[in-house]
Amino acid sequence: MTVQQAVSPDPYFPANGDPRYRVHRYELALDYRPGPNRLSGTARINGIAGRSPLAEFVLNLADFKIGRVRVDGRQPHYTHRGGRLRVRPAKPIRAGAAFTVEVHWSGNPKPVTSPWGGLGWEELEDGALVASQPVGAPSWYPCNDRPADKASYQISITTPSAYAVVAGGRLLTRTTKASTTTWVYEQSAPTSSYLVGLAIGKYQTVVLADPGLGGVPQHGHIPAHLLPEFSRDFARQPQMMHVFQQLFGPYPFAEYAVVVTEEALDVPVEAQGLSLFGANHVDGARGSERLVAHELAHQWFGNSVSIADWRHIWLNEGFAKYAEWLWSERSGGRPAHRHAAAAHRLLSSLPQDLRLADPGRKSMFDDRLYERGGLTLHAVRCAMGDDAFFRMLRGWAGLHRGGSVSTTTFTAHVARFAAEPLDEVFQAWVYDTALPPLPTADTRMAG
Repeated sequence: MTVQQAVSPDPYFPANGDPRYRVHRYELALDYRPGPNRLSGTARINGIAGRSPLAEFVLNLADFKIGRVRVDGRQPHYTHRGGRLRVRPAKPIRAGAAFTVEVHWSGNPKPVTSPWGGLGWEELEDGALVASQPVGAPSWYPCNDRPADKASYQISITTPSAYAVVAGGRLLTRTTKASTTTWVYEQSAPTSSYLVGLAIGKYQTVVLADPGLGGVPQHGHIPAHLLPEFSRDFARQPQMMHVFQQLFGPYPFAEYAVVVTEEALDVPVEAQGLSLFGANHVDGARGSERLVAHELAHQWFGNSVSIADWRHIWLNEGFAKYAEWLWSERSGGRPAHRHAAAAHRLLSSLPQDLRLADPGRKSMFDDRLYERGGLTLHAVRCAMGDDAFFRMLRGWAGLHRGGSVSTTTFTAHVARFAAEPLDEVFQAWVYDTALPPLPTADTRMAG
């Protein structure tokens, strides 16, 4: 496992995250009432100071009322402004020392504003949904909000008993008292703050795959009236899981869940061990199957293997895009080279001013980044041949499982598997902006 800790603020979101420490574990105890959209919570956060003594540190938390803050049981000085909870312990924390922060907060959660609209906690007509990429996590809990700071989570949520609660991870207990039910989930794998997913609603749970011996438990949580369409649209997900484990290596988490909300979503959203789809992605005709593949692939690329900072987002989205093409190729659809040709035609008609390795904050979710990212992997595959390419891909997911990576990490990794240097390929596709010629499949490629 590689953990590439940032030593400076994220260049795209300098107000989010604090590189002076890292978090080992979050324990969140929440109480949510859907009617008044009222959230109260207690967070116990186990952190480790960096290489310098920690006279102060910052947690990201949106505009809630703070009940109390404690550091190692003692009352610190703190301020809470502009989404930043700045904490000054009674005495500095030694370099490398473990410490515990406790925060109590309450209020009406709402999305945080961003260039892409509201992110994070979203109140639905009957329930709530969390989709935080990239900076929405502080909309509902205090966190060190940067993708490379990965921690384990235990989340306890109490809601009225009519509602189901779905979170990424293993459901440990579900306890009903009077009119409320408390759900406790454990996510032991290292998780970025933006990937802590949550859905609260009136869902029916179905088993998508009998895991059998060594299989991956897969569940769907959907509104009951969408069950017939869902059953067809997600019927091939277990096969998808099998194909991706062949191509990418073992599924990196203990289970996988998908949630379909009653409402429409612009795009599905990945979380750790969990993907969130809108009712508009369920049509009974497998009209969104490529998105089912895309979100599942993110469990390897983006979730298990995470980015050191947001400049490297093509390592999430380009890989998930290429997984769409690989699923098509392996399931009787168009081969990857035909998808690549279509993507190349599209990109050739669009402005060529996007640098994949550092697209800038405004362009980090540009469609061109997804398509060019997929094409980059296709170019690498064409240059390496199938055998070396897929060995490289499985090695990437395995070596960096639970860790954080950068574009430089990837180019160095590829060099270990390539028979000849691919510097020119990466320069053209990743660092330059002009669109290179369509990669051509050589005789070493299948399909």
